[in-house]
Amino acid sequence: MSGVSDLPLAVSIGDPAGVGPEIIARAFAQRFELALPPFVVIGSGAVIGDAAVACGIDLAWSELNHRGVEGIWPDALPVIDDAFRGYRYRPGEPDRAGAEMALVALESAIDRVKAGHTAAVVTAPVAKSAIAQIAPGFVGQTEFLAAACGLPADDAVMMLAGPSLRTVPMTVHCALADVPARLSSELIVTRSRIVARALTTDFGIARPRLAIAGLNPHAGEDGRMGSEEATIIAPAIARLRAEGIDATGPHPADTLFAPHKRGSYDVAIAMYHDQALVPIKALDFDEGVNVTLGLPIVRTSPDHGTAFDIAGKGTARPEAMIAAIRMAADIARRRSR
Repeated sequence: MSGVSDLPLAVSIGDPAGVGPEIIARAFAQRFELALPPFVVIGSGAVIGDAAVACGIDLAWSELNHRGVEGIWPDALPVIDDAFRGYRYRPGEPDRAGAEMALVALESAIDRVKAGHTAAVVTAPVAKSAIAQIAPGFVGQTEFLAAACGLPADDAVMMLAGPSLRTVPMTVHCALADVPARLSSELIVTRSRIVARALTTDFGIARPRLAIAGLNPHAGEDGRMGSEEATIIAPAIARLRAEGIDATGPHPADTLFAPHKRGSYDVAIAMYHDQALVPIKALDFDEGVNVTLGLPIVRTSPDHGTAFDIAGKGTARPEAMIAAIRMAADIARRRSR
């Protein structure tokens, strides 16, 4: 009997003026060489075809039909593009129509996995500010996925995962000045529980080790550089440990990512966006994956942006998209067991 792991993945095109179309095309072109799982793209086949031509990629695509993905996959990229005909490929020139395509493709990809037609969602990069102009309140794909699954935003946890490191920011898309007010022991406990559970169910780590960073320089240095470590972070760690979760800290963030430290934990819990993303992008930029933990569906994405400045020039690397495709399939397979 077939299960979730036998289903194709759904890949949303992202902003069509960015590098999404070409990195999808490059991933598909290496499908046999890299033994990639079958996937269907939600977006404009014509845009992906034009991006392939612009970047010198040999690509054929076909609309998904009664044959299903498996009947198309050996010869052509399966695409669902009913809602996107007529859009002209203009790399590096984002516009309202492209933002609308990115949003509709994201919604459609989520709907397909929720309906059981696909095993997971892989999202190409979008321009958050462009989508927010047509969908006020849009903060990012992680938060959008949480709402689509009927969950509070805090229950969808962003983890950045690469060959060298996994990191999770406690606060994400907010100004740095707002971080201290947004932090609480409850937030750290709630999100760390989700992380620990997901590392077991989705990544096969029986007893995950969580290293929790401090907020301030030197983890506050006994209160001389801030009190959040003593009043917020340490109490959260104590609660997690009392629940049997292997959590340590607060660790000074300036040493937590050193080579000799990274082997002592399975994930680094950071307090804010750049504290988590700077090290992962420094170490694993070309293979970093953004995976959303805590959802009833599987979602991954390349851990980079739209890169409008290089779109259509043939220089965008596909490794992060390939890693996101592999990770989505691996997590779906583990969950199906």
